Amino acid sequence: MIPKLEFGRSGHLSTRTLFGAAAVAGVTQAEADRTLDLLLEYGVNHIDTAASYGESELRIGPWMAQHRNDFFLATKVEKRTYQDAWDSIRRSLERLRVDHVDLLQLHHVSYPDIWEQVMGEGGALQAALEAKSQGLTRFIGVTGHDTEVAAMHLRSLEIADFDSVLLPYSYILMQNPQYAADFEALVAVCRQRNVAVQTIKSLVHRPWGERTATRSTWYEPLEDQADVDLAVHWVLGNPNLFLNTAGDIHVLPKVLDAASRFDTRPTDETMDVLLQARKMAPLFPL
Repeated sequence: MIPKLEFGRSGHLSTRTLFGAAAVAGVTQAEADRTLDLLLEYGVNHIDTAASYGESELRIGPWMAQHRNDFFLATKVEKRTYQDAWDSIRRSLERLRVDHVDLLQLHHVSYPDIWEQVMGEGGALQAALEAKSQGLTRFIGVTGHDTEVAAMHLRSLEIADFDSVLLPYSYILMQNPQYAADFEALVAVCRQRNVAVQTIKSLVHRPWGERTATRSTWYEPLEDQADVDLAVHWVLGNPNLFLNTAGDIHVLPKVLDAASRFDTRPTDETMDVLLQARKMAPLFPL
């Protein structure tokens, strides 16, 4: 089975691989239901979805009648103003068929202009705090993408007591010196405050570029099982982090298989060989 770790201050022991439910954004309900069976097979007990993940919340909703207590349930709101965010939160609960989620996250707060809008007067943060006060969520987090996000999360933690953060993390991305420094500074603060750190984009092989996408991830993922093992084990080798699974139901089984066999972190030398052999390229410029 996949190892577990306390999810920050929540008191919940989450599997270290969280189900990235963008994977069911564009699939049928039957395909989504088979994905649930796979999650249960591996003991995954934490779902991470978002209002902006296509039909994902609608696909998860039917699971909740029987399995609500089996999962720590997280969603995200990408609206920037109070009223728009409040409306999105209520709609997410309806789509998920629940009266509350465990974690509500302010989504893609990655750049200064968006940060000012979301965190300022009349912004989405006020809606999230109100949702918490009304029992619609137990915890509040913040997420983001791109190379500025670790520094932006540090800024967010200065003005609000967030329970979790989410951001990209992979061996190739950590070759960016500035991002690596910002990421490590963020993790240090999160450890001090018992804030959960979730990571995404661990399986980046390279951007799609002009190639036709064959997976629902917005980057070309690693797919050879041995390569997936290395990428997953490298992330899990940091004992303070969670890995959100890649957003494709066909890649998901390989990620869960790798996580279930995690033992030790691959060496930098091993990862460098992988980078060269697969001609890997970062999703964000180094």
